[in-house]
Amino acid sequence: MKPYIADFDSAAGMLRALANYLHGEDFPLLGALPRWRAPDMKVIATVVNWLPNNLKEQVYIWSGWSEAVAPRKLHHANTNKVAEWVVSLYPKRTYPAVAIGSSNGALTHLWAALGIPWLPQTFLIPVARSGPQPDEPFEDVKWAERWAAVFLKANPDVQLHHMHDPNQDRLMIQRMAYFRFKQLRLGTAYEQFLVQTLQPGGTIFIVECGLKWPTTRFGERHIFQFGALGGATSDEYHHGGERVEDYLRRYHARRTAWEAPAPDCDRPEAEWGFEPQLRDDIERFAKRHGFRIRRIVFEQPEHMSPLVADFYQQWNRERQVRGRRLLVESFIVMEPYWTVRTGSVPFWMVFNKLPSAEALEAYLNAGDPFEEIYMMLFSHGVESIGLTPIDRWRRILKRGQRGMFVGVDESAYPRDFAVFVRYYFDLKRKIHERYSLPPPATLPQLDEFLHQTKGRYRVEWLPR
Repeated sequence: MKPYIADFDSAAGMLRALANYLHGEDFPLLGALPRWRAPDMKVIATVVNWLPNNLKEQVYIWSGWSEAVAPRKLHHANTNKVAEWVVSLYPKRTYPAVAIGSSNGALTHLWAALGIPWLPQTFLIPVARSGPQPDEPFEDVKWAERWAAVFLKANPDVQLHHMHDPNQDRLMIQRMAYFRFKQLRLGTAYEQFLVQTLQPGGTIFIVECGLKWPTTRFGERHIFQFGALGGATSDEYHHGGERVEDYLRRYHARRTAWEAPAPDCDRPEAEWGFEPQLRDDIERFAKRHGFRIRRIVFEQPEHMSPLVADFYQQWNRERQVRGRRLLVESFIVMEPYWTVRTGSVPFWMVFNKLPSAEALEAYLNAGDPFEEIYMMLFSHGVESIGLTPIDRWRRILKRGQRGMFVGVDESAYPRDFAVFVRYYFDLKRKIHERYSLPPPATLPQLDEFLHQTKGRYRVEWLPR
């Protein structure tokens, strides 16, 4: 049973997608429901997309709320149980390497290609609440202080990042608070998994996304973050601007800029950033058991995407895959299994915002044209700051000889909530090529690729 963490979280979605792939299985409906429910959910999702916008938004809000834990139960939200659940998902066999650390959709595909597990550092616990309004972060902070203390008392080995984002998460935070926790130590479940499954002398990849954000400390292990990576900048969240004023006007807010607790330090970003205290514990553990350490260090989550896409291009040539097909994914709308089965090259985007569109365009500008481009888009239900218009996505698709959306209702975007079901069916229907699941790529193959492309990517691979 999944303990208290959200299905719609990046770590949970990527974890289940990878675990399914290592079991030789696909990832329908973002892994949130049993496979036999998929046809029924396809019909329900289509009906939801026909609803008026205000009703669609309510469906989205309350479906998220259904995953939230009641505050009075937070003392039962045991992060050790989360770690036990994580390791239970993977096949019980030995591996040449295991990855630990930051969530990253591109690296999820690399771990799939290498046939190795990944153990996340960060998870989201949605905490049910009503009262605080999206544009009043001080209210959310005041409400959360009591319950943050309850959670941290029950979990001494984690750091709590209470995140409040009225731009991208405007709908969800109407009925919940975002409590993200970062593990500061491996803990018993992760340590036992490594000892039991990592081959003697095997490699531990530490995934270190160096993304930071202005934050406010409210306790030794309690940090508040206002805003998040996406279309708006941290400066806009804290100091406003024309885009913020326009956004708040469109949503009939009572203010022209947000007022939030003043940041006292830039710290690892709540969702993507790596908290380095965990590295120290991993290094002690690896030394004690004779495992090797390799650190993967990068600043922005999407810095990994060109590297992994190019690795797949080389791997596909070795697999004798025909043609050049790019599959663009967005947040947790992703499918490692069918990426490999269709011989596609994955390019993962953090979200549906302008920085992600620019990252994709930069990748396309740097290489040879793709024959086919397919694109899946996450919909968060908000006309938020920095949202990429659907017309720009259409123009990007035209850069392939053949370009198509996968599961996307263009007229409903960004309130296209049916995409979370339809992407799975549409992907298999539109891409006809099929290949068998290959043996995993080897670590020497990865090393050879990194040697050939040294200096090309904004990523460091640091041996210890």
